[in-house]
Amino acid sequence: MDLLHNLAFGFEHALTLQNLMYCALGCVIGTLVGLLPGLGPLSTISLLLPLTYSIPTDGSIIMLAGIYYGAQYGDSVSAITMKIPHASSIVACIDGYQMTLKGKTGLALFTAGISSFIGGTVAIVVLATLAPALGEVALMFGPADYCALMLLGFVCVSFVTTGSMLNGLAMTLIGVLLGLVGTDVNSGVPRFTMDLNFLVEGVGLISVALGCFGIAEIVKNLDSGGHHTPFNGKIKLMPTWPEFKRIIPSALRGSVIGSILGLLPGGGPTIAQFAAYAIDKRFSKYKDEIGDGAIEGVAGQAAADEAAARTSFIPLMSIGIPENAVMALMMAAFIVKGVQPGPNMIANHPDLFWGLVASMWIGNCFLVILNVPLVRYWLSVFKIPFSVLFPGILFFCCIGTFSINNNLDDIYITATFGFIGYMFMRLGLEAAPLMLGFILGPMLEEYFRRQLLISRGDFTSFLTRPISGTLLAMIALFMVWQLIAFFRQVKKGPVV
Repeated sequence: MDLLHNLAFGFEHALTLQNLMYCALGCVIGTLVGLLPGLGPLSTISLLLPLTYSIPTDGSIIMLAGIYYGAQYGDSVSAITMKIPHASSIVACIDGYQMTLKGKTGLALFTAGISSFIGGTVAIVVLATLAPALGEVALMFGPADYCALMLLGFVCVSFVTTGSMLNGLAMTLIGVLLGLVGTDVNSGVPRFTMDLNFLVEGVGLISVALGCFGIAEIVKNLDSGGHHTPFNGKIKLMPTWPEFKRIIPSALRGSVIGSILGLLPGGGPTIAQFAAYAIDKRFSKYKDEIGDGAIEGVAGQAAADEAAARTSFIPLMSIGIPENAVMALMMAAFIVKGVQPGPNMIANHPDLFWGLVASMWIGNCFLVILNVPLVRYWLSVFKIPFSVLFPGILFFCCIGTFSINNNLDDIYITATFGFIGYMFMRLGLEAAPLMLGFILGPMLEEYFRRQLLISRGDFTSFLTRPISGTLLAMIALFMVWQLIAFFRQVKKGPVV
């Protein structure tokens, strides 16, 4: 009963005309930000943060939160329709774009919208019921546990790869090496920079993602010599009942995975999308279709994306620890308004906490109302000839890349990875495993070295901790399982 009373209290604050306006404004801005290549919630919130001085506390926090989770859906739109992803929609490029090429763009966008609603709703229930307790769970994870978790993430390469496993592992290794470019955090020594000053700060995730997916796809279309446009035929928006039954299980699995990974520092939407895709590719009834335009490949990713975006607020509001850069900016917004996130926040500011929780579900409804009916308008963009459309896409890619650090070198890096991504396509290599390695590699190194410092070089500390020991045992069992499957395949015939 206390939960229902608290939610009613939250909706009482969230449903005021002023807070509804700020919630809708945040969702609209977030969706538009997600649609534009390269731009993301981090840069948008940082630009709008000074405006919060003149906005009431409840309204400013609700608006900034709306920008964050609203951008997650907008990310999926650009990834599905143009194969131009943000960090949290890389996996959507795989099956989502394949559906676009098959003339099922409307169905893919509808699936992303409904799955995002399901994922957001599940995460809000988790946030409302378990925020204080789940926030403490994150404190139980040490560097060894996070290191083991990152290693478990590398296991996903066998699921993300749709072609040769050897090629997938090679691409993952390339991604890890790219992630190590820049200045070593511990020693301050530049690594793999080739004496180029613009590489001292490392290679940006946005530059790699836009180059290997977006620009590479544009070059591929131009190289084909045709007037390719991914939109063709009638817009099929509503799924059939058999298709809808395929969406729900995948969306629920993605919701659970995203809700869990959203709690962990370094997790969030970026890691959750890979994990949800991996689980679907292993346990879905239609796992053989995933990678070739399966509806599950869109549903699970979108649900995990939205769920992780919302549960990432739990560590911030319950223990006062931001788990990623966006949450760090949200923490700054709280502090600017005189609110200290942490264990006492619920007791000292119940109206803000429960009002924010309630506004997230209201924002969920706004996103469905805003985006699903507008799918036809998003698709109308593709009636423009590709020869006219691609300069505009390249322009927004450059603007988005430049806006992150206000540095022209980032545009050159993005163009370089565009050429590299195009070469990967010509060679039949996939970019998704590369992105997995690029994201997890530096995180694995950081936690590995941190644990060795704490344990004074004792490698057995990774096995003696209960959480890391359990995760490493799971990895070992999985590797044995994969080896058995490999040798069985060898007996049947040559391995591709």
